[in-house]
Amino acid sequence: MKNDIHPTYGDTKVRCACGNVLEVGSTKSDIRIEICSKCHPFFTGKQKLVDTAGRIERFRKKYAKFQNQDKPE
Repeated sequence: MKNDIHPTYGDTKVRCACGNVLEVGSTKSDIRIEICSKCHPFFTGKQKLVDTAGRIERFRKKYAKFQNQDKPE
């Protein structure tokens, strides 16, 4: 390795918007993130699937005429 070309590597704190603080190694002195494993819905199990504005109903209404044409009578 060449001398004096690499950034200094040291311990730093990663701060999340929820207040969680993690200690990691990095070349940066302070890292701020918006979401971490303590507040992300995938890890907390509080994920909600919301059908906003009836997307399924709008899809069915839009393509109902095509479904009716394909049915043999």
